Amino acid sequence: MMMNNQNTILRKQFLAHVGQTSPSPQMIEVARAEGSFFYTPEGKRYYDLVAGVSVNNVGHANEQVVRAVQEQAAQYMHVMVYGELVERPQVVYATKVTEAMPAPLDSVYFVNSGAEAVEGALKLAKRFTGRTELISMRRAYHGSTHGAMSMMGTPEGEEWKAAFRPLLPDVQAIEFNDFGALERITERTACVLAEPVQGEAGVRPPVEGYLQALRRRCDEVGALLVFDEIQTGMGRTGELFAMIKYGVTPDIVCLAKAFGGGMPLGAFVSSKRIMDTLQTNPTLGHITTFGGHPVCCAAGLAAFDYLVEHRVVEQVEAKGALYEELLADHPQVREIRRSGLLLAVELGSSEKLFRMMELFHEAGILSDWFLYCDTAFRISPPLTISEEEVRDSARIIRTCLDRL
Repeated sequence: MMMNNQNTILRKQFLAHVGQTSPSPQMIEVARAEGSFFYTPEGKRYYDLVAGVSVNNVGHANEQVVRAVQEQAAQYMHVMVYGELVERPQVVYATKVTEAMPAPLDSVYFVNSGAEAVEGALKLAKRFTGRTELISMRRAYHGSTHGAMSMMGTPEGEEWKAAFRPLLPDVQAIEFNDFGALERITERTACVLAEPVQGEAGVRPPVEGYLQALRRRCDEVGALLVFDEIQTGMGRTGELFAMIKYGVTPDIVCLAKAFGGGMPLGAFVSSKRIMDTLQTNPTLGHITTFGGHPVCCAAGLAAFDYLVEHRVVEQVEAKGALYEELLADHPQVREIRRSGLLLAVELGSSEKLFRMMELFHEAGILSDWFLYCDTAFRISPPLTISEEEVRDSARIIRTCLDRL
């Protein structure tokens, strides 16, 4: 009884004192998390098929990451604003990340989040090119700060943008996978911002040759190509980075989510030739106090090392394909769109989708829908999920589908 009273008080305080993002939060209280699961104070277990929206790629309470956080916190935490002092976790992580990327991506600017990574990338593109026009893709989500929100593809993004206008000027959106629309990229364009796989559109991979054509068009007119790999990076699509999977190297790539190993960390990465333009005219062209926090970098580095040492990424494609095999033949499933372990299971109607969320809650599954697609549910578990857990969670999903 005491535990129930405490939980009731905590939930009331959550609603009263923690800023909310919607009128109807899920209200599931988390007591602990481990591997592919989290648990409520009452002991109910949930399969985590969201992974913090592709954040917890190495699983909850990963011992290697926890140990790195503890050790770094005991050595030093915040000392000075970013970019002034030599801090080992930043240097080692930046070196390893750029060694894993194709040339000429060799310079990392650490920030706090994905939205800030996008903001920094947009500023860098404007600074380097001297141009102002910014192009994004329809049904793209890049963050909720003013600049990132400006890049939400219209008209789908208008619901979120309208209340906060005016936003950045000289911004337009084109259709992802539309070859003809590439002509709208011109010598006025500073950069094109694109996800190599559209996430919040409901997992939309590129069609054959599209990213290559996008790269060529940017080169023809002197625009920079910026990839938002905030959700697709760190192994989610079956390669460390989706740019490697699809064979196209951008001028700037934005990272966050799993990049921090569960801690808040982001970065935009470019060539040193491009990145160095932020140093002068003006000095401190982009500045951050907590960007690249040493504890966050230590966590991200430990997660990166875990992915590599345990060959986690090499197993991603097989696990994603297994989910597809186990679910695709269910009569309620219209389509499965997938890249690695990022899946959208299409049901065809929002009514069915929201009923599935209720059934999942009862059955101990945490899933979600997509910002621009409320007819499909998300499967993006920790990349460390076992084959047995894939099969068991798919079995539970099918029992929920049976009840639709």
